[in-house]
Amino acid sequence: MPQGTLADIQGSYIIAQTPFDDRGAVDLTSIDSLADFYVGHGANGFVVLGVSGEGGKLTPDEAQSVTARFIARAGGRPVIVGVSNPGTAQLALLAKQAMDQGAAGVMIAPPGGLRTEEDLLGYFSTVFGMIGDVPTVLQDFPGSTGVWMSVSSILKLIESHPQIQVVKEEDLPSLGKITRLREGGGRRVAILTGNNGLYLPQELGRGIDGPMAGFSHPEMLSGVWRLHSKGRVEEAHDLFDCYLPLLNYEAQGFWGVAARKEVMRRRGAIRHATMRMPGPKLGPQHMSELDLLVRRVERAVANRR
Repeated sequence: MPQGTLADIQGSYIIAQTPFDDRGAVDLTSIDSLADFYVGHGANGFVVLGVSGEGGKLTPDEAQSVTARFIARAGGRPVIVGVSNPGTAQLALLAKQAMDQGAAGVMIAPPGGLRTEEDLLGYFSTVFGMIGDVPTVLQDFPGSTGVWMSVSSILKLIESHPQIQVVKEEDLPSLGKITRLREGGGRRVAILTGNNGLYLPQELGRGIDGPMAGFSHPEMLSGVWRLHSKGRVEEAHDLFDCYLPLLNYEAQGFWGVAARKEVMRRRGAIRHATMRMPGPKLGPQHMSELDLLVRRVERAVANRR
């Protein structure tokens, strides 16, 4: 059986950004303030070195430093580390390093190039044979990986590999797939969802355990989950609606991540909004758009009180 358990996790698991200084170097001090910002706004745990966290732009030494800093600042909250990699040997090394540093588990997505269910099952059999009993989040994100996993394939993976304790479901459309996974029987795993949280209220209605997403206002993610879990569904939707225009603006790939970082800089979470190259830079029009969106969010939230 796996070293620990993630199967019972619920709540808001933030896809953490990686802060850089104005020259593009990793800003470890801002990791402290960012982790405090996330926790102060209701985060139950973190995912580091994800796609939107710019994990692929870090050197191996930087990746270890970022992971260690988040774990040290998390106050005992689970930290999950993205270790997806085209090479299984490198993936296994990254997983070992993460667990040695005190991670609660790792997140793995299938690499591009897998075309059949046989390819998929064979790949994960190899991976789990190499990494052993490491609690794992299986990331289903064909929009990024190009690999489509059917519900039956995911259920086969869950039954074959007890290491899989969470499915991060962000195939689109997500709602029907969540329902089929929940109705599929077998061993229960947690289901968390991404896609920037754009469909969070509906996904909660389908039985997910919480969001695993990034947003410049993480209090929305935790607040909507908390209200919904208490049966206050209409209130959860009302809160979500306050943030939707800004949330939608941040759902523009890496342009959206740049916007997210800028908003979090304004909120004091990080010192600089830098994205490491290759990455977009916001222009004056983007800044004006953010001025308007943030102002409208603040007014909408204030009007709820």
